[in-house]
Parts: sequence; C-alpha cells; structure tokens
Amino acid sequence: MDLGIAGKWALVCAASKGLGKGCAQALVREGAHVVITARGVEALEATAAELRQAHPAAVVIAVAGDITTVEGRAAALAACPQVDILVNNAGGPPPGDFRQWDREAWIKALDANMLAPIELMKATVDAMAERGFGRVVNITSGAVKAPIDTLGLSNGARSGLTGFVAGVARQPRLASRNVTINNLLPGTFDTDRLTGGFRAGAAASGQSVEEIAERRRRTVPAGRFGTPAEFGDFCAFLCSRQAGYLTGQNLLLDGGAYPGTF
Repeated sequence: MDLGIAGKWALVCAASKGLGKGCAQALVREGAHVVITARGVEALEATAAELRQAHPAAVVIAVAGDITTVEGRAAALAACPQVDILVNNAGGPPPGDFRQWDREAWIKALDANMLAPIELMKATVDAMAERGFGRVVNITSGAVKAPIDTLGLSNGARSGLTGFVAGVARQPRLASRNVTINNLLPGTFDTDRLTGGFRAGAAASGQSVEEIAERRRRTVPAGRFGTPAEFGDFCAFLCSRQAGYLTGQNLLLDGGAYPGTF
C-alpha cells in the first residue's frame, strides 16, 4: 500500500532508539524526509547514518537536544523546512511512590510528557491546516487506559495530554483541513527501557533477568513483546493519506494485554 507520504517532512522526537527510531525508520521507508532529535549525540548520529544508508533518497537531519526545553524544540523546528508529520515522544518519568515526589518531580514529568507535545503541536498544526495536510501522533502509554500504581508521574502527565488532545483534535479548523491528531499507546515493547526494568527487577529480587522477562511475557496474550519495527509501521499508517478520517483517538498496541471491552 502506498501511504501517500513520500516527500512529506516529519519531525520525530526521541528517535535515536526504541519506539521513536522504529517510527523514523517506517516513515523514511515510505519516502518521507525526517528530522530526528534526541539528547544522546552518538546514538542519534548512528541512527541518522543507518537511515541514510538504507534510504539514500531520503533527507535525514539529526538535531541533538532536549525536546522538553524551549531551546531543544526551537532547534528541532528550525531544522525542518516544514512539519507535515509530528511524532511526539519522550522517555517516561521514573517509577516510585507518590509520597516521595515533590513539585519539581511533577513539573519535570509534565514538561516532558504533556507540555512539550502541546508546545510542538501549537507550533505546527495551524501551518498544517493551511497546507491541507497534517498528522500528529503522540506516543503515550498503555498506562493511560490501565494505570500502574508505581507510574503515577507518567499516569498523570500522559492523561493530561490525552484530555487535551481529545478537545483540540476535534476543532473544525483542524479536522476539516485534513489535520489529524491521535495518541498511540504502547504496551510492552522490546526496548532498552524494558530491558533496564528487567535488570532492576532482577537486582531487587535476586531472580535472573530471564525469569523476570518470562513472567512479564506471560501477561501478554500474544505471548511475546512487541517490536519497535511493528510499532513504527502502525505509526506510519496513522500518518498516511488513508488515515485522514481517524482523529482524536487513543489506539492501544499491546498484544491484547488490556483486559477491558472499551
């Protein structure tokens, strides 16, 4: 299927590895040009080189910086001739007990997982509407639908973004001009963050990393963890010409782990 995004410009945040990298790979494969951003220079440049080698016709621009800051967002936006596709992504805040979180911890979580995506949307969606095409995909978390008690910072910040998107995505000045805004909610994916969590769990419990991983795997009806590549493919479809009638939705990609009907 031709997704109709060849030649479009995409800004993909936190794209040096994991789910963000999977999204960038899928978009470039479909003929889009990308600006990728992340804090780690070495990993970001390695990903950019990989994308250029695999798809020589695509323009790939790497901008190292912290997308949660004003300066980081400005640098990323300045590097992109126009933003037709915006993939908002940022690492989640650490787990813990809400009794230990102070105001600074909450503000940091809100900056990364709610306010930064909103600022990037504010900077791009009206120009998308003027051109008659725009796609915004916010990578949030399956915890938005099934909150995890130790991930309160993430639950709160990402749910705030979800509520905001529910309103702005339905503004006629955007929806009627072929600008869609959707949230993509990952479950358990095989990323460095997941592996790091297994290592921490193993260290705390005395079990092996393999035992921790297997116990988690058994909670997924699909019997496996998702891959960044398949996550990226789904993201690319949300950015496609064919997805123009889909907006304001929260799309759960979790191998069937969420047990609810709605």
